[in-house]
Amino acid sequence: MAPSRRDCRCDMIFLSGCLLLSVLGFHPALAKVCNDYTRHGLDNNWYTRDGEKLPIMVLMPMNESALMSSISQGIEPAVQLAIQHIRESRQYSFSLITKIYDTECDNAKGLRAFFDAICYGPKHLMIFGGVCPSVTSIIAESLEGWNLVQLSFAATTPVLADRKKYPNFFRTVPSDNAVNPAVVKFLNYYNWSRVGTLTQDVQRFSEVRNDLTNELEKADIQIADTESFSNDPCVNVKKLKDNDVRIIIGQFDENLAAKVFCCAYNLNMYGSKYQWIIPGWYQGNWWEQANSTNCTTKKLLTAMEGYISVDFEPLSAKQIKGISGRTPQEYEREYKREREQKGVEASKFHGFAYDGIWVIAKTLTRVMELLRHKERHDMYHNFTVDDREVGRMVLDVMNETNFFGVTGQVMFRNGERMGTIKFTQFQEGQEVKVGEYNAIADVLDLINNTIRFQGVEPPKDRTFVRLQRRQINVPLYSILSTITILGMLMGGAFLFFNIKNRNHRLIKMSSPYMNNLIILGGMLSYASIFLFGLDGSFVSDKEFETLCTVRTWILIVGYTTAFGAMFAKTWRVHAIFKNVKMKKKIIKDQKLFIIVGGMLLIDLCILICWQIVDPLKRTVEEYSLEADPQGRDIAIRPFLEHCENTHMTIWLGIVYAYKGLLMLFGCFLAWETRNVSIPALNDSKYIGMSVYNVGIMCIIGAAVSFLTRDQPNVQFCIVALVIIFCSTITLCLVFVPKFVTMRTNPDAATQNRRLKFTQNQKKEDSKTSTSVTSVNQANTSRLDGLQSDNHRLRMRITELDKELEEVTMQLQDTPEKTPYIKQNHYQDVNNILSIRNFTDGKDGDKSLKNHLEQKPQAQWGSMDPSRISRGPLEDINSPEHIQRRLSLQLPILHHAYLPSIGGVDASCSSPTSSPASSPHHRHMPPSYRVMVSGL
Repeated sequence: MAPSRRDCRCDMIFLSGCLLLSVLGFHPALAKVCNDYTRHGLDNNWYTRDGEKLPIMVLMPMNESALMSSISQGIEPAVQLAIQHIRESRQYSFSLITKIYDTECDNAKGLRAFFDAICYGPKHLMIFGGVCPSVTSIIAESLEGWNLVQLSFAATTPVLADRKKYPNFFRTVPSDNAVNPAVVKFLNYYNWSRVGTLTQDVQRFSEVRNDLTNELEKADIQIADTESFSNDPCVNVKKLKDNDVRIIIGQFDENLAAKVFCCAYNLNMYGSKYQWIIPGWYQGNWWEQANSTNCTTKKLLTAMEGYISVDFEPLSAKQIKGISGRTPQEYEREYKREREQKGVEASKFHGFAYDGIWVIAKTLTRVMELLRHKERHDMYHNFTVDDREVGRMVLDVMNETNFFGVTGQVMFRNGERMGTIKFTQFQEGQEVKVGEYNAIADVLDLINNTIRFQGVEPPKDRTFVRLQRRQINVPLYSILSTITILGMLMGGAFLFFNIKNRNHRLIKMSSPYMNNLIILGGMLSYASIFLFGLDGSFVSDKEFETLCTVRTWILIVGYTTAFGAMFAKTWRVHAIFKNVKMKKKIIKDQKLFIIVGGMLLIDLCILICWQIVDPLKRTVEEYSLEADPQGRDIAIRPFLEHCENTHMTIWLGIVYAYKGLLMLFGCFLAWETRNVSIPALNDSKYIGMSVYNVGIMCIIGAAVSFLTRDQPNVQFCIVALVIIFCSTITLCLVFVPKFVTMRTNPDAATQNRRLKFTQNQKKEDSKTSTSVTSVNQANTSRLDGLQSDNHRLRMRITELDKELEEVTMQLQDTPEKTPYIKQNHYQDVNNILSIRNFTDGKDGDKSLKNHLEQKPQAQWGSMDPSRISRGPLEDINSPEHIQRRLSLQLPILHHAYLPSIGGVDASCSSPTSSPASSPHHRHMPPSYRVMVSGL
């Protein structure tokens, strides 16, 4: 079957072979002898004769010093045993003759052996062998030019699977890539969808890794990390751990496997959380022979425990008689006896060599049948066949091979053996078979109860992360909600009390409508606590976004309503008692409502713009992984829901700035009126205290809430307590004193007609007093004498007839209807009311009495022309003017102002009555000396 000399010169591979032979010492003349010799080989009618001896070229390393020679030495007994069994079967009309050519696992020597077989050997029909990958690949690449088919029993390199490059190459042993479908099947069996690879930087392992990557991608299995190493794998092993790779597929030899597992031990990458899958073709007790690490054997065995190894099955485990009429177990016994007679070690490839000889025998038998059939049907009876046609027929028949051998079902797919892959597990120092994979049927069969995992279940392919919401603790929410409900019930009770007693003098004097606003704002603030405690565990994501907006609106509106009402009432007290010019100042509740409404309007504008431009949305903040408190093989990733938007800082800055300015101004007003104590405005001091409390607590609460935003329980507790404290203390300060007063002394409001106003002396008060004193400096002596009379006359005015009540109330509501008083008598009133200290001396009484006796009471509209030309001081202190001021302005002042601040009752007796006869007359003791500076 060798080509002619002309064909040899035309074949590039043959020319390269001739060149190599010349380099090795052969001369061109030898090439001529080679060609002449091969011309006298077997003729083309070899297939017609029975009993013909058909030569088979066997290529493998036989020299003991050569690499992989141990494989070949254990192969020869299997080959001879197969030839013997073929002869004994009497089913074949020929006998196979094998001649072994030593390749020595060297490329040059392998080529020389191949050309020697071609040139000087018999005419070979097929080539059997090929152990060393490099030699086998070189020869297999040239087979097409020689019309020869090669069948290997030990070449597992994946490179030879390329059918375009090696179309005439077959092998009975599965390639290294054949384990990849089995590994994928094994991964799917345990639902492992995330793996990592650790590969030795060698071509053989790299090719397997590349093919495995394709198989994993087809199976939709994620490759979390791919690591390659040359000598020290520890750095790469640590990267696998850092990437949370739990299922590790290794491709490395046994020399580096010890280093890998030593690194795994040091990094704690073994046990119930990890699964190693490595090649299964290592030699027995390889960890003892290849241990070149600083780890002890005990440490290695600890790290190796439970690893899964994958390799082809050398002999079938099925008790089925194959093509030779023997079961795999029967064959193994015969093989053992044969090799022991020759004194050689067993080879793991002997079963594939045995089945390979049977493949050749069946192939040649089928080819001979085809050739004979063609010859019989040749009408010209001069049938001849050339080497190319024979080679093509051999190739076709090889692809149709299908029988059961000692290694299992023998079948080829694109030249690759569809064999059986076995799975073994390292258990307590030895490898135990746990299953096998049938490549033909694509079935994984695991032996029951043989796989032992380190944990109670197979390892996870990753650290399963369980999202855990950081939510409000239910007992905490229940406790604070209960307190909030009690607060709302208290607010409802205060509201009922305020509405029921709204016409009572004590409640009426403190603006009951503004008090209702304070209660309403407090209850809205209370209600926001319920909303702040709700999260994704109670409501859906969409409802949570709505909740973000609703609770923000409720809290802001509630705060503004309550604080705005207190702010307005504090401002009224400040406006009245800081009126240096002492002009009449009437501030009705309607004006206070306008102030509160203006604050709410600003709030609504901010909230509406916020909602339209940049609404609040649900955002999730995730935190670092935490260990499972129950010890399970999972990690906890806490997450927290927030109400945020794109420009959260800007909007919060606007709200805080606006509320902060109001708070600062409210605190300023509270400080300014801190010493005001007026029964008519009997809650002014308490409102000031409330403003302080609200201001301080809001600042503290906002700061603490921001710092504890990652701790929802603490944040909710702080926010809820701040709201509860502010609302409760405000409501209690405003309403509890009223409630206590009405319960203990219900008539106190009508009996107490005194005006209290005590104020610490400050610079501004001193300046005001000095200015007033400078104006009246000339009349100081006279005014001192009139202090006692002024007090007694004010008490006398309280006895005015009830008929004046309606007139005085109209004057209070419409002060503009008294132009005469407003225009002509403010100065007189101011001069009288600017008296610093009231004294009850007798001299004052007599002086005032003398003035009253000397001049009769003047008519209201009259004025003595003779007094016009007098000086201002003399005119002011004339008896006529004193009499007129006492008879006219004091009654009007009493009925217009004193009822609104808790003074004397408007339903008093006539001013002509004696002070002693009035039931409401009281002599004001010296301790109640005041200066009216703002009324």
